[in-house]
Amino acid sequence: MNSGPAAKPLLSLRGVTAYYGAIIALRGVDLDIREGEIVTLIGANGAGKTTLMMTIFGNPRARDGEIRFAGEDITRLDTHKIARLGLAQSPEGRRIFPRMSVYENLQMGAGVDGGGHFSEDLERIFAIFPRLKERAGQRGGTLSGGEQQMLAIARALMSRPRLLLLDEPSLGLAPLVVKQIFEVVRDLNRREGLTVFLVEQNAFHALSLADRAHVMVNGAITLSGAGRELLARPEVRAAYLEGGA
Repeated sequence: MNSGPAAKPLLSLRGVTAYYGAIIALRGVDLDIREGEIVTLIGANGAGKTTLMMTIFGNPRARDGEIRFAGEDITRLDTHKIARLGLAQSPEGRRIFPRMSVYENLQMGAGVDGGGHFSEDLERIFAIFPRLKERAGQRGGTLSGGEQQMLAIARALMSRPRLLLLDEPSLGLAPLVVKQIFEVVRDLNRREGLTVFLVEQNAFHALSLADRAHVMVNGAITLSGAGRELLARPEVRAAYLEGGA
């Protein structure tokens, strides 16, 4: 669902830098995400993709530049306050609560907005991910990798976000499960208008899904364009789709 070039950005980054100690991880990143879009960021391991997503949430904190969400400057806000504004993240490696049940993990996600619509949202989540309904009483740590990824996304959705940040949702999953995950993301965007920022190494799936896309190299965005446009570019195909680095 592309909201069109004239739409005001829901999320806007200008000149954002971030460091790990003395090492610069992000180099003056400019990026906009408009309401209703799927925007993807691709790049090699260590390019800074996950750092960018974490910096949006304030950990690490941006050293320079500005991050605005829905018009509000969130550059210096605490992470829990950022979440309450309507951002939710499904992090790299899933990071579910392994000793808690599926149901309890979903309760944790709902707690961000006070949990006032828990029953309604739980029904919605179980319609999106029927497997989680079957596993509701099962500990998160005993789920398959694909089920854990579904749970991580579902937990983020329980907070009713305006913007969903997805970090490497295909990592370590079988191709069929990856296809299912990306179909869910596409459906949420088209049916509910959910805005999505996707960080992903699987360039083919990410670029096929995205309205707009960016390539990150060494902490800087080096290439931007429509998802399908980047998918067709020879340098992108050589680097990310044909066994390149």
